[in-house]
Amino acid sequence: MSVFEVLDPRFAAYVMGNAPVKRLATGFDWVEGPVWFGDAGCLLFSDIPNNRILRWTEEGVTSYRQPSNYANGHTRDREGRLISCEHGARRVTRTELDGSVTVIADHYRGKRLNSPNDVIVASDGAIWFSDPHYGIMTDYEGFRGDEELPCHVYRVDLDGTVEAVITDMACPNGLAFSPDETVLYVADTGRMFSADPQHILAFDMVSGRPGVGRLFHRIGPGCADGMRVDSDGNLWSSAGDGVHCLSAEGELLGKVLVPEVVSNLCFGGRAKHRLFITATTSLYAVVLNRRGMQRP
Repeated sequence: MSVFEVLDPRFAAYVMGNAPVKRLATGFDWVEGPVWFGDAGCLLFSDIPNNRILRWTEEGVTSYRQPSNYANGHTRDREGRLISCEHGARRVTRTELDGSVTVIADHYRGKRLNSPNDVIVASDGAIWFSDPHYGIMTDYEGFRGDEELPCHVYRVDLDGTVEAVITDMACPNGLAFSPDETVLYVADTGRMFSADPQHILAFDMVSGRPGVGRLFHRIGPGCADGMRVDSDGNLWSSAGDGVHCLSAEGELLGKVLVPEVVSNLCFGGRAKHRLFITATTSLYAVVLNRRGMQRP
């Protein structure tokens, strides 16, 4: 059985039929937030309920940080430092090159953030993150707590100024920029225990800020969570049956089938052509015929 489902002829050029989807590690509870460190030859990812960040190399999985404040999403900034979203401490942090941790954001207008979820860094160095309420709704991925702020998308400037830039979504989750940063993609997974619509919205950027969102795509089965963009501008999104590849126009081109619900993904490997996939209890990877827009 093929691990690829080709729905558009274009997708056939993105995958290689003899490239397997490999399960690299398993036995976790809910894995998330993969980020590739090419200079160290490793992948970091979160096992949220077990309150730890793990490190994968070709030799296996080791611990990177435990406790991790129930960290979820990660990325790297323009200097290669780790940027993390922490459910438990309700904050976004930066791990400095000496290992110390700096708080990037934990409040907005005097109120605590909810549970920062996903994070990206723009070419100007600004940090963008989503702040849904999932990490404070139960004690499974953090600590149950009061929701002091609506669920927004925030931008943190280089001077530390925190700005709510998207304020009209139910529960923003995964984030990704188009290669030229003229479009911001945001997954809305809806409020917990609600019937909110679940879809990906696209925001055209105007003077460095997102304009009015438009419907880009509805993932099915399941919903979009983590997302990444390749060098051709295609959006690769998590889904209930694997990873879906969407054109820049929102067309479903094909799927990478995975036997568990996918939470997130990132490009890495020696040519940024290996797609690492976090899926429920396991970490997977597949080699593609496309390179990711991995920043920095």
